[in-house]
Amino acid sequence: MTVSDLGFIHQFVPATVPGLPTLLLLHGTGGDENDLLDLGRALLPGTALLSPRGKVSEEGMARFFRRMAEGVFDQEDLRRRTDELATFVAAAAANYGFASNQMIAVGFSNGANIAASLLLRQPAALAGAILLSAMVPFVPATPPDLAGRPIFIGEGRRDPLIPAANAAQLVAILTVAGATVTEHWHDGGHTITPDELRAAQAWLAQTRG
Repeated sequence: MTVSDLGFIHQFVPATVPGLPTLLLLHGTGGDENDLLDLGRALLPGTALLSPRGKVSEEGMARFFRRMAEGVFDQEDLRRRTDELATFVAAAAANYGFASNQMIAVGFSNGANIAASLLLRQPAALAGAILLSAMVPFVPATPPDLAGRPIFIGEGRRDPLIPAANAAQLVAILTVAGATVTEHWHDGGHTITPDELRAAQAWLAQTRG
């Protein structure tokens, strides 16, 4: 059921299997809180799902932060929205009774970018992340402490929106911060492919041990 409290319109799906991490589902531009629910169920059946809707409207399309042009982000708005999302995650954990320190973000495109921003700006908010079609949100002046944090990054070699060099820079930034980064490159564009989904499923199973 979609609800509008805690600062974001969102969906929360309770866990049916105990002991699993909660997945924070972050949609791409033009999506909403329902977009990635099936993806979350496929990645980790039985886990709790928290899926907010981005609060920024770009020509009627929901996003998580403003941009000035394609690939050019409003950094002031990004900082504010990142902190706002971290506050929402903490409030949702308290409200729904899940452990916030076991949350793994699953983001696509704009959702992956704000998940990356969370890792760099609010590292305590996430235990790990699956970043699909992500790019560098900003370059931190000082790397955060992401020691041992597991991160899966999936990118398309034919992505018209994200240069391969930018995706490689994101990997480098997270690696310098101490994260354990797994890369998966597919031959598609700005999309989630079946082989990418299988790779993310396998990564998540391995990460959980």
